[in-house]
Amino acid sequence: MNKELIEALDALEKEKEISKETLFEAIENSLLTACKNHFGKADNVKVEIDRETGDFLCYAEKMVVATEDEIEDPMLQITIDEATKITKNAAVGESVNVEIKSKEFGRIATQNAKNVILQKIREEERDVIYNQYYDKEKDVATGIVQRYIGKNISINLGKADALLNESEQVKSEHFRPTERIKVYIVEVKKTNKGPRILVSRTHPELVKKLFESEVTEIKDGTVEIKSIAREAGSRSKIAVWSNNPNVDPVGACVGINGARVNSIVDELKGEKIDIVCWDENPGILIQNALSPAKIVAVFADPDEKTAKVVVPDYQLSLAIGKEGQNARLAARLTGYKIDIKSETQAKDAPGFRYEDYLDDDYDDEEYEDYEEYEENEEFEESVEGEDE
Repeated sequence: MNKELIEALDALEKEKEISKETLFEAIENSLLTACKNHFGKADNVKVEIDRETGDFLCYAEKMVVATEDEIEDPMLQITIDEATKITKNAAVGESVNVEIKSKEFGRIATQNAKNVILQKIREEERDVIYNQYYDKEKDVATGIVQRYIGKNISINLGKADALLNESEQVKSEHFRPTERIKVYIVEVKKTNKGPRILVSRTHPELVKKLFESEVTEIKDGTVEIKSIAREAGSRSKIAVWSNNPNVDPVGACVGINGARVNSIVDELKGEKIDIVCWDENPGILIQNALSPAKIVAVFADPDEKTAKVVVPDYQLSLAIGKEGQNARLAARLTGYKIDIKSETQAKDAPGFRYEDYLDDDYDDEEYEDYEEYEENEEFEESVEGEDE
């Protein structure tokens, strides 16, 4: 029994996560390569390895001929006299298995066989790492900052390094080597040198995944994140919905004394997060999205995906936000193009008044009915006066 071989394969399987069967196949191929290098050909050579004991047998199938004069290729043929030494039942025209001693291989053939095994191990290790991180694509991983490569950052994710490009970095964030950070895995590519992993700190999904890991109600499906809008490093808005009427979606995300949302804010280096309730009614959703500003009226057009919003005069700047950020994030969150005006501005702006949305035909008919009702009332009063 080749105990050392089995132990070595067990260690490789555990450390590199490469199946033992793949390693056995690599050894078989390496022995075939050694035979080819030693004899010049290996078409009739076969290698068998006992998966339990690790013992292996390398042999060549040779055709039995009557005399040495009939031998055209010693690698493919053997005389009957030599064949009977291997098996007594050998007969001319049949084939026998002739064992090849691996000790006979030269130094170069042995080195090539070793290289074949190492190459296979490297290929399998790259495939294992690729598959491991490909399954984590579009998810969050924790990594350690390694070094700066120009303006890009190399992040160690454990078994592989990822690249945080400058375009995926938050401008206000600065990291030190060995610092632990969470990143969103954008893409995993397969290359000859191993997997190429691209990560991001600016992707809106990073915020979503952080909430999923932090908030139990989101993880179990009780609360859903319906929409998210983000300006990385500054502010994010998320709209949440509860599938359980007894669970407050905003409260679940905020946590006791803000514990849950604060841990996410800390991970995002102080980025502000607004959490609002999702609503199927676009008017209510837009009103929620523009918080903390107070809203007087919302006129939403679901077909055109536009909305006109009226706010108190003193709330206009708050509704729009610094450099228009609040209105911009609300528009991304809801999917509506939002136009905001103060009450004073709205008085003279078409589309910002209730009367702009009343049906003219309906108003005329209603007014005529009202006049007819008034005339009847006056007629009845005059008749009652005459009777008296």
